[in-house]
Amino acid sequence: MGKSQWLLNMLEQYKACLGMIMVQLAYAGMAMFSKAAIDRGMSPYIFVVYRQAFATITLAPFAFFLDRKNHDDHPLSYTLILKIFLSSLFGITLSSNLYSYAINYVSATFASVGINTIPALTFLIAVIFRIEACSIRNSGGIAKLVGSVLSLSGAMVFAFVKGPVVRLMKCSNSTNSNNSNDYKWIQGCMLMLAANFIWASWFVMQAPLVKQYPAKFRLIMLQCFFSCTQSSIWAMSMERDISSWRIKWDLNLFSVAYCGVVVTGISFWLQLWAVEKKGPFYAAAFTPLILIFTALFSLFLWNEMLYVGSFCGGILLIAGLYCVIWGKNKETQMKENQEKVDIKEEMVV
Repeated sequence: MGKSQWLLNMLEQYKACLGMIMVQLAYAGMAMFSKAAIDRGMSPYIFVVYRQAFATITLAPFAFFLDRKNHDDHPLSYTLILKIFLSSLFGITLSSNLYSYAINYVSATFASVGINTIPALTFLIAVIFRIEACSIRNSGGIAKLVGSVLSLSGAMVFAFVKGPVVRLMKCSNSTNSNNSNDYKWIQGCMLMLAANFIWASWFVMQAPLVKQYPAKFRLIMLQCFFSCTQSSIWAMSMERDISSWRIKWDLNLFSVAYCGVVVTGISFWLQLWAVEKKGPFYAAAFTPLILIFTALFSLFLWNEMLYVGSFCGGILLIAGLYCVIWGKNKETQMKENQEKVDIKEEMVV
């Protein structure tokens, strides 16, 4: 009885940590299963359609039951629906199609590298549009700026610098390459970075939308529904063969269901829960685990080769991410301390 109670206490204490580890595993699986399905011949455009369909179906019950009060207090207007439609078109639809197309030319590990650049890209975009403040007069602002540069530099090093092969185990893949493969790799890397830039821009767009419509589950569900519709029109214009839309009970079906249900549905809820319990910085601190998990899975399952440049780029990326998180946390603490001082001064007056 004592051991079981001790185990329950441990789970209660570290449940947020375990939840965020599960989220990073889910995102690592997204990169691997997406690449596996598209490498098997599934159209990247059709993949996005089915993924958004599964995501919409998964989020629908949460949106209906959990966000009913918020929806009643903040009804949808035609102007707001148009904003949500355009946000879905520019953010989810465009970035998802670019991601699915690019992953055919890059490794699953680099796809995970791209995910790690999103916090830094979001910060830079928010600074450009003056949504986020960045002062080089304090340590927090300097850390955020330096961290953003390090993160983007790490992604570039990972993509374009190879160096010697790191042989942690016997690899069956050949180290030879040709100009065509190198060109496709560069093209895929640039498209992947563009997809993540658009995805980061989508995060910035959500701030004013959430203020107008705080029903978060319904907001995401509507955007997934619009994205499914928009992606369907795009996919039908690109894929005229009806047979390419058929999905059998194989890895392709599992991949789109996994990305829609586990990544967009369950992982989204776990991230919201972790942010509510521990704050956004706690949730963001686990992001580098995506890169580690994906690299290990790719190494042992697919014999994917790792280079010295990959390790150096990964180290720069992780260091930059933690600089951004530390800087943001430092500025938050300074703001809270200043507010406490102001309150004390008002009480004295």
